Amino acid sequence: MDVTCNRWLTVSSLLQQSDAVAALLYPGEYRRPINAASLAKTDTYVLIARIAEKAVGMCVLFDRGDCSAELKRMIVDAESRGAGVGMALLKGAEAQAIKLGAFTMLLEVGTRNTEAQQLYRRGGYQPWDPFPPYARTPISLFMTRRLSTAFPDT
Repeated sequence: MDVTCNRWLTVSSLLQQSDAVAALLYPGEYRRPINAASLAKTDTYVLIARIAEKAVGMCVLFDRGDCSAELKRMIVDAESRGAGVGMALLKGAEAQAIKLGAFTMLLEVGTRNTEAQQLYRRGGYQPWDPFPPYARTPISLFMTRRLSTAFPDT
């Protein structure tokens, strides 16, 4: 499996799957779609996991400019789940965040997305307070992980 980081590559089928999962779990006002325009912004990185050159997973990494990065919209194709794709993407995103100078990774995950929560906990993520621009909602769980021992405990 290969995990690559590419700022401009759009994998529309994976984005559509991500939107469909989000719509199923969280219909209504709290859902925030991600589209090609939002991925083309400065300091936005798209990581693609491939098996035999087929895109099987993706996530988006935002460099927040404050020594932290935000992980968003991780999705693994249904046929590829259970093959380590999610953890490979998570570790790839962390490696990219460190290259960008981030000491901390932040993320928001839906309270109903228990599979993702389990992955993040296995990766060492802990519950955390909402971070800007987010506010506490009944459907969101915020998590964080320190990426470098050079960052002081908080």
